[in-house]
Amino acid sequence: MNVSRDTAFHLRLGAPEDMLITFDGLKRPVGAALHAIFAARHAASTKYWADVVNTTCHTIDDLRAVMARRVPPPTADYYFGAADREITMGDNERALREARFKPRMGLNFDTVTMHTTVLGQEISLPVIAAPVGSLRHLWPRGEAVAAAAVGKAGSICTLSTLTGTRLEEVKEAANGPCWFQLYLVGGKDVALKSIARAQQSGYAALVLTIDTPVAGRRLRDKRNGAETLINGTWTQKLPYTLMMVRHERWFTSFCADGGLMEFPNIVLDGGKAMPYADIAQQLQASAVTWDDIPWIRDAWHGPLVIKGVHSVEDAQRAVACGAEALVISNHGGRQLDQVCSTLEVLHAVVPALKGAHVEILMDGGIRSGLDVLMALATGAKAVLIGRAYAYGLGAGGEAGVTKAFDIIRGEIAHNMRLLGCQSITELNASYVAKYPF
Repeated sequence: MNVSRDTAFHLRLGAPEDMLITFDGLKRPVGAALHAIFAARHAASTKYWADVVNTTCHTIDDLRAVMARRVPPPTADYYFGAADREITMGDNERALREARFKPRMGLNFDTVTMHTTVLGQEISLPVIAAPVGSLRHLWPRGEAVAAAAVGKAGSICTLSTLTGTRLEEVKEAANGPCWFQLYLVGGKDVALKSIARAQQSGYAALVLTIDTPVAGRRLRDKRNGAETLINGTWTQKLPYTLMMVRHERWFTSFCADGGLMEFPNIVLDGGKAMPYADIAQQLQASAVTWDDIPWIRDAWHGPLVIKGVHSVEDAQRAVACGAEALVISNHGGRQLDQVCSTLEVLHAVVPALKGAHVEILMDGGIRSGLDVLMALATGAKAVLIGRAYAYGLGAGGEAGVTKAFDIIRGEIAHNMRLLGCQSITELNASYVAKYPF
């Protein structure tokens, strides 16, 4: 029999795996035939969304708009939203928008230089891909696909513990430098296994996130059905499942990738990967504290980056613990709401750490090349972007991530000329306007 898309979906839900159907002229088991159908549909979808991204997206906000078309709300809101009233998420962006430059006029350059080094690694622009969880729900093999694009862009890809693609596969796909971000989900013994795997696979730095004693209150996930889709009964899930299926191109790609992911970088007792579930309880049971840093230091032989620094006191403590770099971050506003923007904290931390042997990075609210330049002028060595490249991945896979980096690279280069700055290494506080002049 011939199988339409609707029939294929019906069979996937209810047909026995050994039932045979005809696909491409061959008798195949239902599971194999349906996977072939979904894979073929995903291939066509990949070209479609790449064309959309490359012809219609000129800013990071454009990528966000395309992702909103392609990805169903319960999935998209995980990347669009933040904690509680989402005040801090807005403040991160607002602080960068409201800051002002003091340019140098009467200058013209044939070329500008965006290259820099972070932890001894040269990168082509001062923008690093931040760790973002569950990227496989945006695009098949999402973490590996994103890493490939980031590597081609000449930058560093940071892999979250809470992702759906094996860290070894991601490192191989990147063909460039990668960092591994560590949560202690599963406990110390599980974390030690992950550290060893990352070390053996060639990850260049370990990023320890310290701002997640409990997961933030993500109210969008309560309102849009995400929690029900993960933990509810089939009866409870049905209305939201139909919403997901309506985004047909996303849905067939999701099915082609095997559906709901696991966490293969969290290997539990018995050698099984941790199943995908509400991880709030696991995070609370495995919160990182300053007391954990010595044994993590002993296990990891390389640079340590402490992420989630949000005060001068914690920045100084990170330096005292021997961190080679720190990331001023409020988790994109996804943890404690109503804290200061990361740009404001950067203003305080930079003078407090003057003379310290540590590299200061920043994330939170970066949506353009101008935002990158403002962070660097304020004292950051480089920035991390999370939402910006996740929007690209959700909009068009590798083509979307490539577009996100191309957009930011182009904005940096163009605005460096307008700013009168030939090399990003020249940026300093003198390029930031303070009133009165």
